[in-house]
Amino acid sequence: MSFPQLKYLANELEYEKYYMKKYCRKPIITFDNIPVHFHQRDFKHIFFESINSRDDTFSFVRAERIDWIEYALRDKNADLRAGWLRKKKAYSLRRRVAIISGDYVVVIQLNNKLTSANIVTAYVADKSIGKILSAPKWQKK
Repeated sequence: MSFPQLKYLANELEYEKYYMKKYCRKPIITFDNIPVHFHQRDFKHIFFESINSRDDTFSFVRAERIDWIEYALRDKNADLRAGWLRKKKAYSLRRRVAIISGDYVVVIQLNNKLTSANIVTAYVADKSIGKILSAPKWQKK
């Protein structure tokens, strides 16, 4: 699987249509056979940035990397880290962060048995990659 090019579409609506078609019809299966489910309601969280503490600004930087999400989930060479749970102030193996291309991250939330997951977010972690890389390596129990 070759590294995907950036995807240039006209506007937010075009990216949402593409997201729905590519990700919401059937789960993406990770390299280690975990189906990851995507829902329409996740679009804003994945492709919007926080401005003034709210996810309220559509991000073309995030949207142009829409195809990188699938690539990161299927890349057996991605750097996998345990995700941080802000409310619990702890790392969790139920939250998995896949890092590709140095600072692009895709975060999924796994079920209790670690057999399926839901997308959480995906973004260029240029400002927080150091902190993410300090997290423990992710591995199945």
